[in-house]
Amino acid sequence: MPLLISIIMKKIGLFLLALLLATSTLYSQEGVYPNAVKITFLSWGSGSTKVSYERALPTIQQSAEICASLIGAGYDKYHNNPLGFTLRYGHKFFVGDYSAERPLDGFYLRPEAIYSNYTYDSATTHERTRAEMLALLATAGYQYTFGRFLVDGWVGGGYALGTPADTGYHHGFQLWNWFGTRNDHIALSFSIRLGWCF
Repeated sequence: MPLLISIIMKKIGLFLLALLLATSTLYSQEGVYPNAVKITFLSWGSGSTKVSYERALPTIQQSAEICASLIGAGYDKYHNNPLGFTLRYGHKFFVGDYSAERPLDGFYLRPEAIYSNYTYDSATTHERTRAEMLALLATAGYQYTFGRFLVDGWVGGGYALGTPADTGYHHGFQLWNWFGTRNDHIALSFSIRLGWCF
């Protein structure tokens, strides 16, 4: 299973690189900012630091977004010394009113894939343990730009597979663990990102 997930993530990475290179010269107009770099400012409080890059595809009212995080660079809320990384790709489909002058602005639907791989001190086994998960999510959100500043908020859920952490938290999504039930295949995600357009 880990080898399959690794192969899938390499293919997604190559696809993202090709997409970014192909779209790098699609759109250039004075005062229009089709790129954004963002931070997920809530992530530091849960044990990681996340940085994202988004590129607008204005001719088709979409955008491509990649996010990388360093797990362990933040407050360790579970006190389990996590160390690893998360990779995330989402493709936004803007719906409703859309303006080519503000190509990163508006309500969107976003399918995304998240790969999380890290080690931590297990409270169950008292040993260093690896958690490796892949989640496929559907999210809905709203992104607002004013000038060069951007705020992006979303909520979503989907399916997860792999080796879960004891806590169910995978620094990009949370496995279902509420109301006295746990399901390692239901992944939920929500957050807010702040960014700068260019």
